[in-house]
Amino acid sequence: MSKSIAFLSLERRIDAMFARYTKPGSPGAVVAVAQGGEVEICKGYGLASIEHGVPITPQTHFRIASVSKQFTVTTALLLAAEGKLKLSDPPHKYLRELKPLPVTIDQMMRNSSGLADFLELLRLGGHGLERPVRAADLFAAAARNGHLNFAPGSRFLYSNTNFLLLGLIIERLTKRKLGEVMEERIFKPLGMTSTMLAAEIDSVIPDLATGYLGDDKSGFRRAGHAYPQGGEGGLISTVEDLLIWSRHFDNPVLGKTLPTQLAAAAPLTGGHANAYRRGVAIGEVRGLETVGHGGLWPGFRTEFLRVPAADLTVIVIANLGTIDPWRLAHAIAADALDSDKRLKPVLAPITEAEIKPTAGTWFNADEPSLFDLAWRNGEATVTQNGLPFVLGRRPGGWFGAERGSFEFMIKPGPKTAGGTLRVDLGAGRVLPFKKLGKRKAVPAALAGSYVSADSGARWDITRKGEHWEAAVSGPLIAGGQAWPVRGVDADTIESEMPGSWIKATQLARLARDRSGKVTALEVSTGRIKKMRFERMV
Repeated sequence: MSKSIAFLSLERRIDAMFARYTKPGSPGAVVAVAQGGEVEICKGYGLASIEHGVPITPQTHFRIASVSKQFTVTTALLLAAEGKLKLSDPPHKYLRELKPLPVTIDQMMRNSSGLADFLELLRLGGHGLERPVRAADLFAAAARNGHLNFAPGSRFLYSNTNFLLLGLIIERLTKRKLGEVMEERIFKPLGMTSTMLAAEIDSVIPDLATGYLGDDKSGFRRAGHAYPQGGEGGLISTVEDLLIWSRHFDNPVLGKTLPTQLAAAAPLTGGHANAYRRGVAIGEVRGLETVGHGGLWPGFRTEFLRVPAADLTVIVIANLGTIDPWRLAHAIAADALDSDKRLKPVLAPITEAEIKPTAGTWFNADEPSLFDLAWRNGEATVTQNGLPFVLGRRPGGWFGAERGSFEFMIKPGPKTAGGTLRVDLGAGRVLPFKKLGKRKAVPAALAGSYVSADSGARWDITRKGEHWEAAVSGPLIAGGQAWPVRGVDADTIESEMPGSWIKATQLARLARDRSGKVTALEVSTGRIKKMRFERMV
């Protein structure tokens, strides 16, 4: 394969980026760069299997997780074009088990439905990804729930439930498995011979990479998971097949308008923009618009990134949880476009001096929302709901999340006047956060049992000496490890679900009657907002 001098130079810089993963015994990633319909770079770094010493190549298969969503949406759009599905219909028209909520299929495609994420519905009942579960249990979690996080169409909030249900709607309409429909309607026509939907985790997939956690300092370990996957994230693919898929955006084969339909904008209520379109997200690299999606699953991370104005595609797929394909893909894209005169200047990195006065814990009781801001590993880092993410500079004095399936920007002032920090949570919602001083003790009145009809979870909260804990059970589990509970303010607590991959935290706001008695908890997570847990009498 011939290469221009510019891409030969880029390849060597990419080699340097991934050099640490070529050391003996390390997992790694595969990288592809294509421009103008030509594959310029496509190579693997590290091992697909540490145990067997198998190297990563462009033919290595990976779980691409949420990059699957655009394929589920494409399948649904093909059915809609044939008159078999209406995007304005509610999902319960096709899945009668669902509660009749005022949600449309189009809002599901755009993550503006307000439906609670089924992974977090099960997590509230103590069930994590490492525990076995059936596909029927995942659907039951979605069907049980009648709670909406917000009025449909008014906000963006990422929810895997949207695409799980969309996949099941496709199966009901076609009376076939989702993977079979995708194979016939997408993969075969495009020649994507290495892409398949592998719902069950015990499926035998030749050349499938093993997913790992850890790093070269702490050591590597296999990433465990026990959840079947469907339209929300069940695809296995290769970097070569994703390059074929990317080219379909420029030269459609399945339908001339499909790429346009995927990227079509629809404003939220109030006219606010939604950067999440239909199974793909809109972003930017140095001022040029991008279309793409990331994928995250234990031990696997993916970034599928297109820069349409430059006819550029960058794909990074890793089998190591500590690799950040989003950051790497964006850095590679910016490097590949370095001579493009349309690029905006690089914004100066955030400095420690800018973060130091603002570092600490910030809290908004009404939302409720809490996060820690710190300078960590040379970067401005926020930890929210137990998950860390890095901030980057944005125009107008804002610092925004570099990557994340959520909206978050802060605007520190010279002295953060009055201990107040402005935080933009999307859809025009710029809220004041107060710096949290010493946390309040857990209110003694909290002790008791609380049940959520929408998640099927039960929390039995008790005091154990100087500490508080919640015994958590749900439709799929009872008697698991207790969750630590600690106070935030007089009416808010924070709980933490232990886990080997993600240690998620939840906030719960106490609801009281006129006498001050605690009657319920309103629980908020990253993807569930103010779900009510009633106190058992």
